[in-house]
Amino acid sequence: MDTSGFRHVSVLADESVDGLAVKPGGIYLDGTCGGGGHSALIAERLNGKGRLICVDRDNDAVSAAGKRLKKFGNITFARDNFSNVNIILDKLGIKLLDGVLLDLGVSSWQLDEPSRGFSFLHPARLDMRMDREAGKDAREIVNTYDEERLKRIFTDFGEERYAGRVARAIVRERAVKPVETTSELAAIVSGAIPRASWEQNKHPATRVFQAIRIEVNNELDGLGQALRDISARLNAGGRFCVITFHSLEDRIVKNTFKSLADPCECPRSLPYCVCGKEASVKAVTKKPIIPSDEEIAENPRARSAKLRIVQKI
Repeated sequence: MDTSGFRHVSVLADESVDGLAVKPGGIYLDGTCGGGGHSALIAERLNGKGRLICVDRDNDAVSAAGKRLKKFGNITFARDNFSNVNIILDKLGIKLLDGVLLDLGVSSWQLDEPSRGFSFLHPARLDMRMDREAGKDAREIVNTYDEERLKRIFTDFGEERYAGRVARAIVRERAVKPVETTSELAAIVSGAIPRASWEQNKHPATRVFQAIRIEVNNELDGLGQALRDISARLNAGGRFCVITFHSLEDRIVKNTFKSLADPCECPRSLPYCVCGKEASVKAVTKKPIIPSDEEIAENPRARSAKLRIVQKI
């Protein structure tokens, strides 16, 4: 696919890269490089020194980032999932990193490119795969999962109040003909949710599309372990910045960082720790950093973003 028009507005760009506290000569990982927006800022601060590893499981993103970052040196690209950080770094012969950035959101390119089948805004074949070589896509899920399984993912991954009604409507419609496109699915969902419950300035299918996307890409499976694996590969003083876009992934990031910063399992009634578990990170941000009103005005998709930062002890 031609990626010359690949466009993704990096959310909390300055805040996240500032949070990395990039030092010349350091080794950094952008685990979700997308179009290379955050990566470019990191590379500029490295100023030709050190090394940057850019990882993304979307081949279109890796291709676009490669073109954008070709003026910089010492950059390595890997089409992979950041959850495989140990494999990626071992292959490159890298033991420890000085900083890692993860932007867990869907890129604007994925949402805006109709052929990717992510958005209800464009009629297209249901797909939603970040890795287009992966087997399971949104069409398969919508047309093969039974009603109870659909209800569960809409509830668990979309927090959709009308999950049961939506699942029932999908099963009823696909009995007549398979649900093939984003527009067909959006119409079914919209029809299943009472109009009085539609949220202002939010498409009624938003939560269901989010849930299906998370299921397609296994976005939450193993996220906590991946965060732990990445933290273990940080040098002392290394920073770990993570941007989230919905409460489910943010809760995992928050709780994982909290457990790394305070791993003690002793009863609170004890006067001192006897379990011997020590903190491996400390919080840099006590509360998450959120976009400014100006950024949200320029990029409405940034409105739900949260940035959390920890530092390796």
